[in-house]
Amino acid sequence: MEELSAASIGLRRTRQRAAILDTLSGCRDLVSVGELHELLETAGTSVGLTTVYRALRELERAGRVDVIRDEVGKRFYRRRPAAGHCHYLVCRSCGLSRTVNADVVERWAARLADESGFAEVAHTVELVGLCPDCQRQVTGTTV
Repeated sequence: MEELSAASIGLRRTRQRAAILDTLSGCRDLVSVGELHELLETAGTSVGLTTVYRALRELERAGRVDVIRDEVGKRFYRRRPAAGHCHYLVCRSCGLSRTVNADVVERWAARLADESGFAEVAHTVELVGLCPDCQRQVTGTTV
């Protein structure tokens, strides 16, 4: 596990934050707070659900986790890769997620910031669709 230090993320090191980042590192797809809490408990890390919410909010602000929202606003989390901010394409049926190359979005956001004079511009891009497996289930055809 990558060392979690105050210098690296601007937060005080806690057992809970370290456990959350370690657990998220082992997740292939995005997970909800409830799923993450269950994974922590199953691994023997006793932590309250409120603490998980608070730690995720702090880790998001520190740039250590990526967050997406589904159509009803439910939040899903993934540990941010060392390369930085990512965008995801998420299946709205099964929740499967894939990182996507969104360099064009990053360039567009940077250009808008430059043109407008705004600083510290952040953005959220939500990309949802149906993965090939869910397409087959819906249409009964091969994709």
